[in-house]
Amino acid sequence: MTTIPRRRARLEQLLTHLAETLFERDRPYTEREVNEALLTVHEDCSALRRHLVDGGLLVRPRDGSSYRRVR
Repeated sequence: MTTIPRRRARLEQLLTHLAETLFERDRPYTEREVNEALLTVHEDCSALRRHLVDGGLLVRPRDGSSYRRVR
């Protein structure tokens, strides 16, 4: 992937696909593991990670210890 989609519908489709293919449900992931998985798709892993969290596809507990796929 060369660019992150700007259109909301395309971005949501991409994020759903990434969450379903890169992350197992209810398994905790460190930030490093999330970044490594997202780097296989695009170099701006932090933007993708933020989009996944903002979109409710990944959650991070208040203690910031790990990420989990929720949907």
